[in-house]
Amino acid sequence: MPNRVLDDVDSRLVALLRNDARQTAIELARRLGVSRATVQNRIERLVRDRVILGFTLRLDPGSERQVVRALTSIEIRSGDIRQVVAALRGIPEALAIYSTNGRWDVVVELVTEDLAQLDTVLGRIRDIVGVSHSETSILLTRL
Repeated sequence: MPNRVLDDVDSRLVALLRNDARQTAIELARRLGVSRATVQNRIERLVRDRVILGFTLRLDPGSERQVVRALTSIEIRSGDIRQVVAALRGIPEALAIYSTNGRWDVVVELVTEDLAQLDTVLGRIRDIVGVSHSETSILLTRL
């Protein structure tokens, strides 16, 4: 169900899960003032209806192996956006692709093991038919 409007309980449930998705159904039910079964049913429905697309975890950046993170802003020739986005989706180092406004048509979040791999990925992006310009910023420190 695309663009499903969440009721108050669903909205509060999603907020609690965003904060800590490892909370038990019993804890979520207590915080929401509903039964455990209600929480489980709502989570199952939100997943089934593709409101919740998945669960993830956040790591302390210091605990991960060192990686290079970058944002690449891309200008695309008129009429080529679908083909360019399809090609970008085929790049494993592209963590996320965002549409945007202003000078750039899309921004790609990249994650590579080192600068050499980033350089290779940027070359592949520049070689995509339809990419007219790009600009990359390496992310240094999370604030």
